[in-house]
Amino acid sequence: MKYTKLGKTGITVSKLCLGMMSYGNSQAWHLELDEARPLVNRALEEGINFFDTANVYSRGRSEEITGELLKDHRDDVVLATKVYFSMSDTNKNAQGLNRYHVQREIENSLNRLQTDFVDLYQIHRWDGYVDLEYQMRTLNSLIEQGKTLHIGASSMYTWQFAKAQFIAEKLGLEKFATMQNHYNLIYREEEREMIPFCQDQGVGVIPWSPLARGFLSGKYRPEDKDSGNQVRLQSDPYLKHRYFRVNDFRIIELQKEIAEELQITPAQLAINWVLNRPGVTSPIIGVTKMSHLEEAIEAVELKIDHDYFRQLEELYLPKPIIGHSYQTAGTMIDLSGKN
Repeated sequence: MKYTKLGKTGITVSKLCLGMMSYGNSQAWHLELDEARPLVNRALEEGINFFDTANVYSRGRSEEITGELLKDHRDDVVLATKVYFSMSDTNKNAQGLNRYHVQREIENSLNRLQTDFVDLYQIHRWDGYVDLEYQMRTLNSLIEQGKTLHIGASSMYTWQFAKAQFIAEKLGLEKFATMQNHYNLIYREEEREMIPFCQDQGVGVIPWSPLARGFLSGKYRPEDKDSGNQVRLQSDPYLKHRYFRVNDFRIIELQKEIAEELQITPAQLAINWVLNRPGVTSPIIGVTKMSHLEEAIEAVELKIDHDYFRQLEELYLPKPIIGHSYQTAGTMIDLSGKN
């Protein structure tokens, strides 16, 4: 396994981060504790030391599984979780980035994760309902309380992220150390502003969905979108709504051809592409099969001629924003961007 630094924090993390959303009980394709155990153990054996989850994943079950599987390795891993989405069907305050919710949820997350602190606590989305100064002071108070070492953000517009960083600097507070954004071979809108901004500011970039929810494995066909033959497609509406465009399949076909020529899998090509993109620190991979984990680990070591990457990049066409939406005070909270 190769390692890198997490932004300006000085923390050393593996070039792959294991995403724990796949472990829980809210979707048919999720793995429970005993099924997840061999995968996490193998990741640890191979040197992966960076793990990312969120309170909303299976309403806390993902954090419980993560805590159980990593409790004997806590001193050797970098642990990240997130807050924002609703954690109650009845409590109207149990969502967003208001202090009421954040203070309770950090405690709940720590209990589920069986740890006294997390290394990185991230806001899962932008919250236009809460004054930004309140947000940054609340998050910094968690650092002062010893409940997190650093704070990070996830998908939002670059102007929003820049505004948050400016407010923190103005108030003498710790700024966001990381950005967890949507980025892969068929969704590259983050290259326009967010990634260059992060590079300029020394922010660690830890992209989610580097394999486009498995789409970049090359296993889907256009007709699969409406057939219902695939388990993931049946229970994951985001997969077919975000991808499955005509041009996505043009890229997939070339990806398969190049992968065959290089004698690697399409997924390995897609992972290696992300790893070699400017500004990327550690993409977050989700795996439910041992073969997928092994493929991802092997992809880190691959040396691929960048001419192949250029061929794939030339096919890209601009897309609308996928994974988050504009939200400010007075608008409804948009839950459609969960990752």
